Amino acid sequence: MIAVNNLSVQFTGQNLFDHVTFNIADRDRIGLVGRNGAGKSTLLKILCGHQAPESGTIVMASGQTVGYLPQEMVPNAVDTVVVEAMRAFAYIDELESLQQRLTDEIANRTDYESADYEKLLSRHNEVTEQIVMLGGDSRREQTEKVLLGLGFRHDDFDRPVAEFSGGWQMRVELAKLLLQRPDFLLLDEPTNHLDIESIQWLENFLGNYAGAVVLVSHDRTFLDNITTRTIEITAGRIYDYRCSYSEYVQQMQERRASQMAQLTAQQRQVAQIEAFIERFRYKATKSRQVQSRIKMLDKMEMVRVDEVSTESIHFHFQPAPHSGKIVVEAKNLGKAYGDNRVFDGVDMLVTSGSKIAFVGRNGEGKSTLAKIIVGELVDYTGQFRLGTQVKVGYYAQNQAAMLDGEKTVFQTIDDIAVGDIRPKIRNILGSFLFDNDDIEKKVKVLSGGEKARLALAKLLLTPFNLLVLDEPTNHLDMDSKDILKNALLQYKGTLVVVSHDRDFLQGLTESLYEFRDGGVHEFKGDIFEFLEWRRLEDLKALDAKRPAAVAPQIGETKPQRSSKDDYLQSKERERKLRQLRQAVKQCEEEIAILEQQIAEQEAVLASGELQGADFYAGYETLKNQLERRMNDWEEAEQKLEAAQSE
Repeated sequence: MIAVNNLSVQFTGQNLFDHVTFNIADRDRIGLVGRNGAGKSTLLKILCGHQAPESGTIVMASGQTVGYLPQEMVPNAVDTVVVEAMRAFAYIDELESLQQRLTDEIANRTDYESADYEKLLSRHNEVTEQIVMLGGDSRREQTEKVLLGLGFRHDDFDRPVAEFSGGWQMRVELAKLLLQRPDFLLLDEPTNHLDIESIQWLENFLGNYAGAVVLVSHDRTFLDNITTRTIEITAGRIYDYRCSYSEYVQQMQERRASQMAQLTAQQRQVAQIEAFIERFRYKATKSRQVQSRIKMLDKMEMVRVDEVSTESIHFHFQPAPHSGKIVVEAKNLGKAYGDNRVFDGVDMLVTSGSKIAFVGRNGEGKSTLAKIIVGELVDYTGQFRLGTQVKVGYYAQNQAAMLDGEKTVFQTIDDIAVGDIRPKIRNILGSFLFDNDDIEKKVKVLSGGEKARLALAKLLLTPFNLLVLDEPTNHLDMDSKDILKNALLQYKGTLVVVSHDRDFLQGLTESLYEFRDGGVHEFKGDIFEFLEWRRLEDLKALDAKRPAAVAPQIGETKPQRSSKDDYLQSKERERKLRQLRQAVKQCEEEIAILEQQIAEQEAVLASGELQGADFYAGYETLKNQLERRMNDWEEAEQKLEAAQSE
């Protein structure tokens, strides 16, 4: 367990954390949430020891380990992918070196009957058992499994890491961290560089992870599929919710509504007390009551309403000009980079007003086809054409990085604004949260999120009837993603979007093009319908690879199970076990809270002070609640034991 006690941190004169206290249990699945700048990344750095708090302590049991993946880093790997990933097993390498030294020493000893010799043999056995327990014999197998899950192919393993893009190098760093299997895994935006298949694999890996996981992510679906606890950071304080992100949002809104109701009631009470004091301040017969109410006001603890940020981008795309019915048409389209054939034989017809998504593993050609559509790539095979009067707006995957860092925010927009739009530049920038001070900043000093907002703002300067957006949600917080999605839903033109954010795509597009193994195929339906279809297709392919079942002998009636049946049954059993473990854990946590509350009340009773009837009624209620929760815990434990023995 990690215990955070009275943690305080200041940044630019503001309290990021003000005497914050909470614990992280050994099997927790926690999502850290809060507006940008609230301190989520700072908290991860403090938990892993990369940053020291101004006051407070971080206490962790001896021998426990922490692994941390930052949001951005500059990998400096020089080896191949598989060699670099296997650096995760450095601790096993050290044990094997120790094992060899012990083996050499044993071979050179002749005092076989001595206590020292027995001790040496015992130590050698301990080290050998430790190597076996840590999986020393399966390092290569473990490494390849994780690398494949994160999207690498077998022929990538022996390529130098330096040949890959920054996003793929980050995957190698993530692989190393997962292979180390620390007791506490701290991940800051781990899905930024992953495609949908890799994200789903990571969800499954983390769901079965033996240690604790703490996540910062702007991917709702990812958080909901992993976390069972949400810690909100707001105004220097934290609120701890024992639920997933979506449940947290509902409970948070209820909490703030309750705070507002309490504040309104308190303000009404204060107004009544102050009116009484003012009315009878100078009447001797009421002096005692007046003084009593003055003391009441002095002692009253004012209700505190959490600070709620009202800042968010707000915009809509300009009306789309008219275009022909056919917007994009491709026949037998292919593209290769040297000997690397990215895709081939692509047939595509996109009509006016369509909203489609490109999905698939990274490196399969999604961004390449997007560049062909916008005219950045022209050396392809086959036929491609845009329809009549099509005006294309393009947001590239690295659009933020393509901005001129030496220009100011205002200059970036002013340089391309023409006509009636020029007087509206400040208003446009204001709608993307750039105030009068911000617009004079150079682009190079902006954060990743600010650069992404500026790049989006550029799309508003010209009316387009075809928008091609390549990973537009990278670096955007959840509120900004929602606003962008709403603007795209209202957009009347044609939309082609490349994205790995399932929540963003849901309800936005009516069809998808899957890029897979050099082909591009259309799927009519929503992203989650597609993912379910893809899962079943993969299971069918797995069944097809299995050898034909041996014909049953006469009288044998036991049906042959398919790998699909086995897979589904295994997934269902794991889901049921997770639910039962969570039920047991929740009971234990509630029992601990009730026992603490009862202990506090019993301490009051032990003092001998007389208490009112409400106190004793509350005491009995707590004891009854504890008894019920103990019964619930016993029942949950029995169900879990029964399920584990099935």
